Parts: sequence; structure tokens; C-alpha cells
Amino acid sequence: MGWFSKNSDGFFLSTTTPPGIDASQYLGVVHGEAIIGANIFRDLFSSVRDVVGGRAGGYEKALSGARDAAVEDLIESARELGATGVIGIDFDYEVLGETNGMMMVAVSGTAIRR
Repeated sequence: MGWFSKNSDGFFLSTTTPPGIDASQYLGVVHGEAIIGANIFRDLFSSVRDVVGGRAGGYEKALSGARDAAVEDLIESARELGATGVIGIDFDYEVLGETNGMMMVAVSGTAIRR
């Protein structure tokens, strides 16, 4: 996946240590989480998509929002430590709840200061 950054303020996120980035100080592991609940209308239309084929746009949009929220939580945690970036990030997805009605997105990585 390589390195990527959504922000233009100099803060970066990376799955590896990007070339030219000198991680002069490792600050520790940081994480962010977001949990979304599936609503009945998304479930209904998703069931129809399962039968006729196609993508479940409602779920994709909700999952994208949860992933963005988890990354923002990760960045906030890193900035509290004085970090200028996070390397080695990893995303995890988990279905939760008695009826599997919720999904958790978790992201973790190592906060660094360069």
C-alpha cells in the first residue's frame, strides 16, 4: 500500500517508513476506533443486492465514514503525544453484537516525531 496522507499540514500516515522520512523519535503505539450500527433500511437493500448482484452502496458509505472517523481518532491520539506522523498503520474490521448488527473499524500504528 505504501505511504499516504490526507492532510496537507505536514502530518503523515504510512503503512511503512517512507523513503526520506527520518523517524528520529518513536513515541509509542496509538490507535483509533469507530463502531457503526447497521440500520434496517441498509440491511433490506443489501439483501436485495445479494439476490440481484451489485455493490451495497449504503454499507460502503457507512464503512468509509467509520474508517475516516477511526483515522481521525488515531491522528488525535498521535498529536497528543507530539507526533508528526504515524508509521506501520494497520486496519482491522470486526462484526459485533448479538445479531451481528454492528461493525468496528480499528486502526493502530506507531507515532513518531521527525
